[in-house]
Amino acid sequence: MTPREVIKRTIKFETPDRLPKSFPEKYGNDFGSVGMTPSPDARQCGNEDFADEWGAVWENIGVCKLGEVKKFPLENWDNYDKLKIPDINDPKRWETLEEQAKKQGDLFIMAGGISLYERVHFIRGLENTWMDIYTDKDKLERLIDILVDMNLEAIKRCQKVNADGYMWCDDWGLQDRLMISPEQWREIWKPAYAKVYKAAHEAGMLTFLHSCGHIVDILDDLIEIGLDVIQMDQQTNMGLDLLSERFKGRITFWCPVDIQSVMCGRTLDEIREYCHELFDKLGSKKGGFIPKWYGDPVGSGHSEEAVAAMCEEFLKISKQVYGKS
Repeated sequence: MTPREVIKRTIKFETPDRLPKSFPEKYGNDFGSVGMTPSPDARQCGNEDFADEWGAVWENIGVCKLGEVKKFPLENWDNYDKLKIPDINDPKRWETLEEQAKKQGDLFIMAGGISLYERVHFIRGLENTWMDIYTDKDKLERLIDILVDMNLEAIKRCQKVNADGYMWCDDWGLQDRLMISPEQWREIWKPAYAKVYKAAHEAGMLTFLHSCGHIVDILDDLIEIGLDVIQMDQQTNMGLDLLSERFKGRITFWCPVDIQSVMCGRTLDEIREYCHELFDKLGSKKGGFIPKWYGDPVGSGHSEEAVAAMCEEFLKISKQVYGKS
């Protein structure tokens, strides 16, 4: 099977001939990517302050590749008319899309979307966003609608180059609960997610979401509205047994070994053992589990030895289960 076929069969529980690979080049990677250049959802990844297209000013937070917004472009709704809204239809944004897709060969082509929660609080600020739920819901939903429409346009464009998947990042969880109440999420964000997932499926794409923290309270909802793959870098804060009992076989998990509680501070043998737990509890030979690595090992404190132990163990599991890695 081609890498594209392996991933699609895994997600659809149609028995691939090996585990998918989402690792450093040395160990193999079945994923390719396409996207807007630049993306309206571009985030700070350097060491200098950076103002994005919306006017949010970012600063780096140390050795980590990620950054955080230190100046929000819409701290006051009175300034809404002055907000810089990127033009999703700017032809320059799409000039290289076809070329990007051609370079992917038989890899699974992932298209990048625009977040519906993180981008809101990059614009408004996190505390303001939480207050908006109670005091300015109409204005909040207006902003979310803009982001939804951007995603719908991106899906149309990416469909033309036969993208296989559509993904964005929205971290919804604290360590022990959702950031907002599940009821508020269902009222405000669930319809927005549903609209984008419906469009992606109609365009022939599988849907992916990165979301970390304790998010089990909305996983049922995400499955209901069409999420195919949940990419979570943490699992122990929710519990592998709970995730297995409630969600195994209903959604595909795309996970590294837990980046906080296991990859940092555990022995190499414990990391290897956890690889087996992940596959056994979240996946099966039919599919449902995609192993991966965390792309910022330095920022997350993962040693080269730990990364190697994880990747090599997942390849061994693939050999044991399917006869090939």
